[in-house]
Amino acid sequence: MIRLAVRCNPELAERVLAELVELVPGGVEEERGRTYVEYAIYGEPGEMPTLPTLTAAAGDGLVEIETSEVPDDWGDRWRDFHRPIEIGDRLVVRPSWERTPEPADGRRAGALVEVVIDPGQAFGTGSHATTQMCLELLLGLADEDRSHGPLVDLGTGSGVLAIAGAKLGWQPVSGFDHEVAAVEAARGNAAINDAALEVRRLNLRDEGPPLASTVVANLTARLLETVAGAIGRSPGTVDQLVCSGLLQAEADDIASTFEAAGLEERKRLVDGDWAALRLEATTAP
Repeated sequence: MIRLAVRCNPELAERVLAELVELVPGGVEEERGRTYVEYAIYGEPGEMPTLPTLTAAAGDGLVEIETSEVPDDWGDRWRDFHRPIEIGDRLVVRPSWERTPEPADGRRAGALVEVVIDPGQAFGTGSHATTQMCLELLLGLADEDRSHGPLVDLGTGSGVLAIAGAKLGWQPVSGFDHEVAAVEAARGNAAINDAALEVRRLNLRDEGPPLASTVVANLTARLLETVAGAIGRSPGTVDQLVCSGLLQAEADDIASTFEAAGLEERKRLVDGDWAALRLEATTAP
């Protein structure tokens, strides 16, 4: 396994991250220091992307591009970095090898909605800011006692958002991803959680995205534009949408794109460089 790291000045972080996300839409690792931001991706030798576009985008501000070999026991050591994560005092996402933490405020652990995730080779354990913000926005919808009809999760990864949706009351729930490893991981995690979830392989770049009354899409800005186009061509199909995978600098443009498709921004969350949006059909009551 190879780790490819790109370190840049903080003022160039958004530009560098935008280029990396286009090359590796599955997500990147982020580390921040006082004078730098470092992004890293992982892959097998010969499968890592080349970075000429990234180098040109950063110009003289690029500090360092470095590749290193990950130790053979990384497959065991990576577990040390995954811990239970509580969202909105209502939901906890944890890996299967960790127990649900006892709530600090005295509530019983059983009062939490629990999502157990083994990522396998898929992206998404609940630890990334984009996933956490999507979960928080989903909780907001659930708390409003909305009619929990069908939900579609586009770019499902390990299935964490789709499984959370199913446990919060949406049904039927479907997850779609173009990666074989993601489809396998999501199906396995659905079984672990006893969640009714249909998972299928789908490449959004080549096929129109399936739509439902509720859509969750943790994707790059470019793919979200594809989703907005499909919604615009099918008016009245989507009542509400939760999306992330966005850089904060991209959020206004994506919100405008969805508004043109008939969805109006209702709430925005920001965490570091990332943003998430909750949108609703302009004709919805």
